[in-house]
Amino acid sequence: MKKIIFIFFLFNQLLAVAQKSTDEQLAEQFFLNKEYDKASVYYEKLYSKNFLQYYAPYIKCLLATKEFKRAEKVIKKQLKNAPDDLFYYVDLGQVYKADSNTVKEKEQYQKAIKELSSDVSQTLQLGKSFVAIKEFDYALEVYKKGRRFNGRIYPFFYELADVYKAKGDLRAMINEYLDAVSFNESEYQTVQMHLQSSLGYDDATGGFNNPVLRQELQKRIQQNPDKTVFSDFLIYILIQQKDFESAFNQCKALDKRKKEEGVRVMDLGKICAVNEDYQTAQKCFDYIISLGKNNFNYGQARIEAVNVQFDKITKQKKYTPADLVDLEQKLKNTIAEFGSIQPNVSTIHKLAVLQGFYMNKPQEAIEMLQNIINSSNIDKGSVAGLKLDLGDLLLISGNVWDASLYYSQVEKAFKYEAIGEEAKYRNAKIAFYTGDFKWAKAQLDVLKGATSKLIANDAMELSLVISDAIGVDTNEVPLQMFAAADLLLLQHKTQEALQRLDSINLLFENHSLADDIYFKKAEVFTQQGKYKEAIEAYQRVVDNYGDKIYGDDALFRIAEIYQYHLNDVEKAKQLYQDFLTKYPGSVYSVEARKRYRKLRGDVVN
Repeated sequence: MKKIIFIFFLFNQLLAVAQKSTDEQLAEQFFLNKEYDKASVYYEKLYSKNFLQYYAPYIKCLLATKEFKRAEKVIKKQLKNAPDDLFYYVDLGQVYKADSNTVKEKEQYQKAIKELSSDVSQTLQLGKSFVAIKEFDYALEVYKKGRRFNGRIYPFFYELADVYKAKGDLRAMINEYLDAVSFNESEYQTVQMHLQSSLGYDDATGGFNNPVLRQELQKRIQQNPDKTVFSDFLIYILIQQKDFESAFNQCKALDKRKKEEGVRVMDLGKICAVNEDYQTAQKCFDYIISLGKNNFNYGQARIEAVNVQFDKITKQKKYTPADLVDLEQKLKNTIAEFGSIQPNVSTIHKLAVLQGFYMNKPQEAIEMLQNIINSSNIDKGSVAGLKLDLGDLLLISGNVWDASLYYSQVEKAFKYEAIGEEAKYRNAKIAFYTGDFKWAKAQLDVLKGATSKLIANDAMELSLVISDAIGVDTNEVPLQMFAAADLLLLQHKTQEALQRLDSINLLFENHSLADDIYFKKAEVFTQQGKYKEAIEAYQRVVDNYGDKIYGDDALFRIAEIYQYHLNDVEKAKQLYQDFLTKYPGSVYSVEARKRYRKLRGDVVN
């Protein structure tokens, strides 16, 4: 009998649930179809059983069907049962608004604010209700009253900032966020995130580029010079905007005020160096050096200062013979001051590179690198880098097989790593220089799958040069002449190399190496500072051989010349844009897009 009663009871419950589910489904379906008169019938039934769950959709249906008296009655009943839920006043105001009774509408809004207590959750609830109906001025009143009640505990900075954002008052929004930082400096990171998302990136003044943010920060720094959190914030903004010069001035001022001994200036200098603002980076490190030898960052600053000058010469390729001599002396002075300590090994390495590759002093550089490798207690990775450069210098000096020996040592020690692949590529080039094209191509074909995209790309290009030159024509003489010219260039015998390249075209008309020759000559002209001739040679590759292996390289190099050597921003920008259209799959496409956006004025991280 008990089982029968239980089953009967369970059946009735399931029937009720099924019935309720049907009512819900019908109500929701009619509501979605905007058949509010039909939905209202079901929501009225559902509301009578569960007023909390079905109140909102029921009121919407009554407003949609203009049953204003019924809606007023329902809301007043709710308000009577829950007088602390002030959002019912807002709902009632919406009923009067729909009924075109503006006076009563405003009365309800004002009554809600008048009834507001010191309860934080009540303030948040009422404020959100006004925001939901876009009554932003009333929402501001609510939060400001809440601040008067609870300013020492919960000042509603973020809520007010959101309302000002909705109103389009960015200055007021920014100041609320800055007030939050002033109130509690631990809010700094949170405020950064809010500002970054709130200011948007729709135009050149978006995000941290917004001038209002910078202005308001500067005001606060002037008004409260001891509150250094705003200086920290401004420095952060300036770095985001890549205004490193202004960031340096702020960092230096803050460093002196807080007696930080150059810590933040050191960090800024490294950021400037990474972003290739070598002038400001130099100022940062020079400032630290000026603090004296007793400063704990002095040694590192000395090394970083010469690193910056070295990078400026080797990366931007903009220097005079006097620049080389000046850097050489500074590197020597740094080495003399600090000896062969571990951080200074890289300085010795740089001096060797400078002398060997830029100042035509290969023997001095070779001896220096050999001494470091043999005597310094340094890690295997650093030794590998030294050996690769030593191999290159030996190759320049004509010691081809000694160079190959060093490359092979690195390849064996780092067989499955990028530096080992680089060593393998350089050995393949030695085979190319010496005319062993079959073995060179076999090694290059293996390197097409290298983990480094640049090595894989270089290997593929050289492999194609070999196969194009002797794939059909069994005559290897033109390729031997080209390889010999390439080696002469590496050995700084530029005039001989150019003569050798020109003779290939004279002796072997319409040979497949024509694009390689123009590209190689363009590289030489660029190194010599003959930018007009370089552009002409690269352009011949683009115009006549644009669909071959050097097409993308040539166009990218032309853009580089206009950007870095001719300082023609508009022409460079146009060329990078053309490059992205013509060669979207190129290995240089990511860098081209980055440079194009930077020239256009975008914020590039």
